[in-house]
Amino acid sequence: MTYNIRSGNGDLPNTAAAIRHEAPDIVALQEVDVHWADRSAFADQATELGRRLGMNVRFAQIYDLPGATGAPDREFGVALLTRFPVRRFVDDTITRLSTQDPHPVPTPMPGLLDAELDVGGRLVRVFNTHLDYRKDPRVRERQVHDMLAFMERDTLPTLVFGDMNATPAAPELQPLLARFHDAWDSAVGPGFTYPADAPAERIDYVLVSPAFVVRSARVPDTQASDHRPVVVDLVLR
Repeated sequence: MTYNIRSGNGDLPNTAAAIRHEAPDIVALQEVDVHWADRSAFADQATELGRRLGMNVRFAQIYDLPGATGAPDREFGVALLTRFPVRRFVDDTITRLSTQDPHPVPTPMPGLLDAELDVGGRLVRVFNTHLDYRKDPRVRERQVHDMLAFMERDTLPTLVFGDMNATPAAPELQPLLARFHDAWDSAVGPGFTYPADAPAERIDYVLVSPAFVVRSARVPDTQASDHRPVVVDLVLR
């Protein structure tokens, strides 16, 4: 499953319920707060979701700001929940245009989650990303280029999850879509994921390497966030 949870949308138990209903083995989450703000009661959402769902957790921060005196740092980023053992985890750096800087310039920043999972004795590499939301595609172009640099020489079975903030026809996504197979079958329907109440765009993806066979893909009808999740059933060859 890939799911932009919008910081729990003010109801983290509802987010957990939406995930639990699909019973996924791997969940890639975007827009995750860790002691970040009032909107999420300064909770560690990654840890809390892992506890509620009984899954292993890894969090990759995009932003890390000082908390109030005596409080933990404020962090915001992406997370991985999985039932499989995590053998390796890195928070990789790609180009970003900070939302925390009033005059941002493209800068290398963390937030590309990069992990290796033990799936029945085989290593599977997993990436989780959240690309720039602005209409100008130039930062996303850089981000895709940066991501592929981490992926190009890897021979492990690989999964790429993310909110790409661009539709499948967007030119900036084509190098990524040429490297990996889009698990969504357009014959099933448009696969729209955003906005959740009346989806009109497909911007959330599960991409797979040739080591995987896609059995099915669906977009569950849930309003637990402003995005709907994408759930894909895969077979590892």
